[in-house]
Amino acid sequence: MTDFNKIFDKALALAPMEDVTEPPFRRICKRLGADILYTEFISSEGLIRDAVKARAKLFYYPEERPVGIQIFGGNIDSMIDAARISEEAKPDFIDINCGCWVKDVALRGAGAGLLKDLPKMGRIAESVVKNVGLPVTLKTRLGWDLNSIVIVDVAKMMEDIGIRALTVHCRVRGQGNKGDADWSWVKRIKDAGVKIPVILNGNIKTPEDVKFVFDNFEPDGVMIGQGAITNPWIFRQSKFFLKNGVREPEPSIEERIDICMEHLKTAVELKGEKKGVLEFRKHYSGYFRELKDIRAFRLELMQFGTMEPIIEKLLEFKENYRKVE
Repeated sequence: MTDFNKIFDKALALAPMEDVTEPPFRRICKRLGADILYTEFISSEGLIRDAVKARAKLFYYPEERPVGIQIFGGNIDSMIDAARISEEAKPDFIDINCGCWVKDVALRGAGAGLLKDLPKMGRIAESVVKNVGLPVTLKTRLGWDLNSIVIVDVAKMMEDIGIRALTVHCRVRGQGNKGDADWSWVKRIKDAGVKIPVILNGNIKTPEDVKFVFDNFEPDGVMIGQGAITNPWIFRQSKFFLKNGVREPEPSIEERIDICMEHLKTAVELKGEKKGVLEFRKHYSGYFRELKDIRAFRLELMQFGTMEPIIEKLLEFKENYRKVE
């Protein structure tokens, strides 16, 4: 196994998620045990046209490494150019998104839409591999629908092309992010003789899920998406569970508040106060998960449009929660 492949050995990765896995959230997840991080997926067309939003997604903090920049698109030349632009940002690797299920992407021949045209998927992947010096990885799904599961063929093709690792979201495009994921396909890929690292993704919600898939389906790593939004501690908790066979205690109120405030301040620093505060609202549920009678407090925090009163409320909550409990 090469040094690059070793980063996927029993690794826990944070999935790339639009409008969620921005640099501040990625950095928090890194602190809480995530081994590998990915940028939000970036439009190849946006990058080559120098769109502000696309270019902004190339940013990452040094402490995020190893980090991959994920790009998507259906035009070979645009993908080559986007990969070269991404390479200039000096990530550890470039990841190709062939798994996005949303209509605006998949029905335009990009993301999971490429599962309906495997030769084109192969040409895009091979062209990117040949035109950058960094390792190239790829993320995809089992197939377009339950009647066209092609993941074993895709895995073999990608290995032959020179893709260095494959992430498999174990649902088909038609499922989106709902319904059961069929994790068994990762073991079938391994049994078919594929040697590159295969990372299992899809419906991983608990430390028990992480242990179960490692024990039963032989992935090289596990990628967590929605489970990290609702519980940023899932990476640390999973490592604890893998090592000790029991659950780590839930994070203390003090730790929840301290990390929440750090995350909020970083978001405001990066985006500006108005946007940073507004877009941070989606994270409160994760930081205060499973706390008794917390809904009213979360709703109160979401009424503020500036950071200072939020920080005041968080510090007050940190001081008084135990007294009320």
